[in-house]
Amino acid sequence: MIKHIVFIKIKGASSEDEKKENLKKLKEALDALPAVIPEIKNFQTGMNISDAATASDFVLIGEFDSKETLDAYKNHPEHQKVLDLISSIKGRTAVVDFEF
Repeated sequence: MIKHIVFIKIKGASSEDEKKENLKKLKEALDALPAVIPEIKNFQTGMNISDAATASDFVLIGEFDSKETLDAYKNHPEHQKVLDLISSIKGRTAVVDFEF
């Protein structure tokens, strides 16, 4: 099994309300993926509640049977649409994929 973890820090919002709206859109878009991408075995998303200066704004944790199924997820057209959304609102991302 492969665990895929992505941390996202939002940038470019002109207000806290805009940032929250961007995070809501991101969560909705990501939460829709398990219904259309069968390679996803487990999927969790969440908005940060920590006030630490080093905290990211959003996290995604996914589980996949293999590196091949993770790659299929990454290349799926619906995932590519979400990447377009992420690229329009992100500041930085960090990704960790590991076997367990």
